[in-house]
Amino acid sequence: MTTLQAFCIHGHFYQPPREDPITGEIPEESGAAPFRNWNERIHAHCYRPNAELGNFGRISFDFGPTLLNWMSSCDPITLAKIVSQERWHYRLRGVGNGLAQPYFHVILPLLPWHDRKTQILWGLRAFEHRFGHPASGIWLPETAVDEDTLALCAELGIQFTILAPWQAAEPGLDVTQPYWWEGSEKRLALFFYHSDLSTRVSFDPASTSNADRFRTLVMEAAACGGGHERLILIASDGEVYGHHQPFRDHFLAHLTETQAGLLKRTYLGEWLKDHPPRHKIAIQSATSWSCGHHLARWSQGCDCTPQSEWKAPFWEALHRLGEQLDGLYVQVLGRYLHHPWGLVWRYIDVLLGRISLSDLFFQLSGEIPKERVIRQVDYLLRAQLNKQRMYTSCGWFFEDFGRPEPQINVRYAAQAVWWNTLATGVDLYTETANALARVRSNTTSLNAADVFTTHYAYAAQAPFPFVEFYQPARPVTVRPTNH
Repeated sequence: MTTLQAFCIHGHFYQPPREDPITGEIPEESGAAPFRNWNERIHAHCYRPNAELGNFGRISFDFGPTLLNWMSSCDPITLAKIVSQERWHYRLRGVGNGLAQPYFHVILPLLPWHDRKTQILWGLRAFEHRFGHPASGIWLPETAVDEDTLALCAELGIQFTILAPWQAAEPGLDVTQPYWWEGSEKRLALFFYHSDLSTRVSFDPASTSNADRFRTLVMEAAACGGGHERLILIASDGEVYGHHQPFRDHFLAHLTETQAGLLKRTYLGEWLKDHPPRHKIAIQSATSWSCGHHLARWSQGCDCTPQSEWKAPFWEALHRLGEQLDGLYVQVLGRYLHHPWGLVWRYIDVLLGRISLSDLFFQLSGEIPKERVIRQVDYLLRAQLNKQRMYTSCGWFFEDFGRPEPQINVRYAAQAVWWNTLATGVDLYTETANALARVRSNTTSLNAADVFTTHYAYAAQAPFPFVEFYQPARPVTVRPTNH
């Protein structure tokens, strides 16, 4: 009997949120010229041409929910092509080729449990809203993982995720096979991508200059191993295909259009249906695919980004702010709800336009809220939304605070503080500004406190909904938190 050999290309498509937190518009970015901003430039190089070539129907992929939100207003035709290509698989086989992604690109193991659950639930709900069916798998940002994150994914019904081979606890891993990770109550499948081929796709343009030659490499990799059926998974940043490397959208099309011999193209959910894991595996906790220093790149700084001493105080300042925002949120919402975080987890339906905040609050509390109450709840939820955005991983990925990514995180933090001030009357501004003053660029005189105070002043002058009718809610006491 002939042994089946299969391959799957997975593309991780994501851009950090660039929107002004007040206007919701992306400001003009000079480096993206002749386009107005980087989203438009990358869209023209990558997302649109890959959709036109039908590539999203022949690969496994995940798309950042906030990126799809932007696309829905800027190019709904391309978005419709992506969605229809994915839905075709679901209608044909009962499982799609798209994976969900947490709502914002955050390092989940660094966050409290309730925030991890928020990110995953929002991502799952956004995927189902957009693609019309539940996601069976999820891509974890930076593939950053620990035991608690996998347990939460399994608890929420996720069937599988993708990791780098060095994130497995066992040496000599056979990456052509899926494995079970088992928690205390539930389990999920882990796929490990082929390191050499994935690296070639991402960083060696010569390897992807000819799709037929690259297919030979895939077939050689699939032929290595025992007599069992094998899957070669190649995972990379999706922007490789046309943006980071020109013409690789056509490489991807040719590689996935043509199937030679016994090498079958497949998708992870489909493969899992017919080839469930036969073995269990443990993971290296607090690891990622892009940094070998556990998760230090996003919390302390590491050798991957020299002169990154600013990262530790930056993380500490925002982590402390998050604790304070959470404490005030629970204190206020605890007056009305037995489970305050349940409102945050359902808030995604308000953001998606599926329900009004008043109706959602009524569903959870059983009471019709007064205008003053729903206004206060609205502001607190807006603070929580911006708190989630301020943790976006790109703010810590690069070497210097002077880049745009960490600065937009600071603006989201300032926006969260502003909404909290309207809701509670509690001043978190002074302490946060003082903490951010320790965060400085290595190349300019810019520090994070300057960005924070500038945006806060901007927010205080903006014409928000309800502001003209707003009467400050009864101030609440800030309770000490352990940190």
